[in-house]
Amino acid sequence: MITPNQFKRGAKIELDGEPYGIVEYLHIKCGRGGATVRTKVKSLRTGAVIERTFKSDEKIKQPDFEDKEMEYLYCDTEKFYFMDNSSYEQVEVPAEYVGDSALFMPENIMVQVQIFNGQPIGIDLPNFVELEVVETDPGLKGDTVSGGNKPAKVITGGSVNVPLFINIGDVLKIDTRDQIYMERVRSAK
Repeated sequence: MITPNQFKRGAKIELDGEPYGIVEYLHIKCGRGGATVRTKVKSLRTGAVIERTFKSDEKIKQPDFEDKEMEYLYCDTEKFYFMDNSSYEQVEVPAEYVGDSALFMPENIMVQVQIFNGQPIGIDLPNFVELEVVETDPGLKGDTVSGGNKPAKVITGGSVNVPLFINIGDVLKIDTRDQIYMERVRSAK
């Protein structure tokens, strides 16, 4: 159990049996009466953000929550499979918990699997991944009417806007948090 006075950004708490991460918090001291802590918390299951106010002496349960580093192995239509490299234990994560992360998750990548009460509820990709371009239009020299960008599809199925000089076979560095192109790592030529 923790009190709202111990809150910090990123801390995990349990509200109504669900795990939440603290996004923002603000201690408010009134002239009369007790202090309160106004927070914004994000559901670790659904991603929904809610606002909640706590009394400063209120006791809040900490969830049985763990971030475990695991290797992504493969997926079928409904589940993604991950393995803990230290114990070789395999975990199945339902596709709805992985969401859009699957578009930039190549096989054999190390990810953080979020486990709540012994059950996986989501994953966190590394901040950056390097992926090969498998489909893009050829960039025409001097064609800047479209802003100098074009869509490119990467080997995992995701799509990002890239500069006109990017070709099929190039390896790109992609920011997985915003799903945007950062730089070309290796050219196909």
